[in-house]
Amino acid sequence: MMMVLLLAPLCIFAQKFGNVDSGSIIQLLPDYIQAQTDLQNLQKQYQDEFNYLQEELAKKSEDYQSQAETLPDNIKQRREQELEDLYSKMQQFAQDSQVNLNKVSQEKMESITTKVLKAIQEVGDEGGYTCIFDTADGVVPYVSKTATTDVTPLVKAKLGIN
Repeated sequence: MMMVLLLAPLCIFAQKFGNVDSGSIIQLLPDYIQAQTDLQNLQKQYQDEFNYLQEELAKKSEDYQSQAETLPDNIKQRREQELEDLYSKMQQFAQDSQVNLNKVSQEKMESITTKVLKAIQEVGDEGGYTCIFDTADGVVPYVSKTATTDVTPLVKAKLGIN
C-alpha cells in the first residue's frame, strides 16, 4: 500500500503536455490564404454593386431636384416614392451582403479549423500527449514553456507547411 502512495505522484508527472499556436498555423495554410483572397473578391463585388446603387440614387435624386418645381404633384409623389424605394433597396442590399459575407467566411474558416484540429489530434495521438493547449485563443491563462512541449512545428509538418 505504501508503494502505491509513493508511485502515485510519479504517474502524475509522467503525463505529457504540449502547447500549440493554431492561429499562426492557420495563417500559413494555403487554404486560409485562398479563403482570404476569395472573401476580398466577394467583398469587392458587393462594394461595386453598392456603389452602383448609390450612383443611381444620386442621379435620380439630382434629376428630381432639378425638375421638382415644374412637376405635377402626382408625378412628384411617384418620384419621391421611387427614391425612397431605391434607398431602401440599397440599405437592404448592404445588410444582405454583410450577412452573406459573414456566412461565407464562417463556412471557409470551419473547414480550415477542422483540418488544423485533426492535425493537432493526430500529433497528440502519435506523440503520446495527455493534453495539448492552444495558446492562440487565450483560453489557457498560463502555459509554461518549460513544462510543456510546443508542438506547433509538428502540426505544421503534419499539414505540410513551413
